[in-house]
Amino acid sequence: MDILANLELGFGVSLSLGNLFYCFVGVLLGTAIGVLPGLGPMATIAMLLPMTYALDPITALIMLAGIYYGAQYGGSTTAILINLPGEASAVVTAIDGHKMAQQGRAGVALAVAALASLFAGTISTGVIAGFSPILASLALSFRSPEYFSLMILGLIAAVILAHGPILRAVAMVLIGLLLGCIGVDVNSGVARFTFGALELSSGIDFVAISMGIFAFAEIIAHVRDKTRGSPKLYEVTSLWPTRQDVKRSAPAAVRGTLLGSLLGLMPGGGATLASFSAYSVEKRASKRPQEFGQGAIEGVAGPEAANNAAAQTSFIPMLTLGIPANGVMALMMGAMMIHNIAPGPQILTQNTQLFWALVTSMWIGNFMLIVLNLPMVGLWVKLISIPYRYLYPAILVFCVIGIFSIDNQTFQIFVAAGLGVAGYFLARLKCEMAPLLLGFVLGPMLEENFRRSMQISRGSLSIFVTQPISACVLAVALVLLIVVLSPRMRRKREDVFAES
Repeated sequence: MDILANLELGFGVSLSLGNLFYCFVGVLLGTAIGVLPGLGPMATIAMLLPMTYALDPITALIMLAGIYYGAQYGGSTTAILINLPGEASAVVTAIDGHKMAQQGRAGVALAVAALASLFAGTISTGVIAGFSPILASLALSFRSPEYFSLMILGLIAAVILAHGPILRAVAMVLIGLLLGCIGVDVNSGVARFTFGALELSSGIDFVAISMGIFAFAEIIAHVRDKTRGSPKLYEVTSLWPTRQDVKRSAPAAVRGTLLGSLLGLMPGGGATLASFSAYSVEKRASKRPQEFGQGAIEGVAGPEAANNAAAQTSFIPMLTLGIPANGVMALMMGAMMIHNIAPGPQILTQNTQLFWALVTSMWIGNFMLIVLNLPMVGLWVKLISIPYRYLYPAILVFCVIGIFSIDNQTFQIFVAAGLGVAGYFLARLKCEMAPLLLGFVLGPMLEENFRRSMQISRGSLSIFVTQPISACVLAVALVLLIVVLSPRMRRKREDVFAES
């Protein structure tokens, strides 16, 4: 009965005209960003963070969440029609989806992708509603040692799930931790890594670093890209799948939903990992594995369901534990902190309205996306024809205005520009930015909880292993670290990195 009452409260808030409008704006922007190759939800959310100052916290989070799961829908459209994934998680969808388009079945592929996404989004939002209160109740018993151990696990998971050699992933996490240390230490009052610049005494602004390493770096990369041509667009005819299509795609969507819901909970996980994993599962489970890569409809339904389910359930660790599961959730945490809302188990007790309004808005947003994606396919594909020489200058101006509006100072604009250049060169070295952002967000909290634990134990490190929950979490982190450092795993990661 409590859940029903809470859902009634949530729908009462999310169905208000203002929240419905911004939910629509979020999923519309998310779909557009998913269609446009390269920009991605992280860069978009980073750009829109300053705008959320003027919005109610609930409205802001509803819009930003809509951008994230909306991008998962939009990414499949161009992946299927022109073999150009708009989102990283849509790379797998392009393998069989584009083959279906070449066979004259583009409409069926789009319909299956949209319906699988709707099913996954609906079920995984139900998982959030049912599972989050349980996890939050458990988290209320957490103290500083448990939070410290959870953050260690989150950083190790970020390293494990990043692509490429281990050393590069570790380096990105460490860079993020160091950037998070910049500023005056609140305990000792000592300035750290400020190099005498008063502007750095309060640290690097979250909006500046997120815009720099995502938006600015993406702009530089795409301006330098001279290989873009006019892709061949396949015609969309009938959107109705046959009975055989439904029979083959429905089990794949169910499996993808279950797998994506689980992987979305993992620190460092997310939609991309879920879509790749689901494709692998479907290929192994199929009675016709030879059809994969040649237009197998399971290769569209499974990954699309998985990436949308993971996008939704990745909100659970952020909302209930205050641990971002991926880079986008780190940005969502930043948006909450901008509005003086501390992510964690207190949200369900102190911000009940916010939590349930966000959950119910996801159901509403998923149904909005079906209306946006199938009837408006032609409009989304036309976005590809927008010349980049018009698109990216406008984005750059928007970013600069947003950064300046935070504190009316130009210093953070230069910080963002410098980080943008650094982010571009790091991307050229195939280093992922998400571990850096996770390190930046978790670093100060990691330090704070470590210091509190030391005060509680009077300087004894044994507190982390004598507390049962903390010890179990550290044991899991240690096992993961041993696995990822094994010679076989390191060679496998390096081989995949070399092939890419």
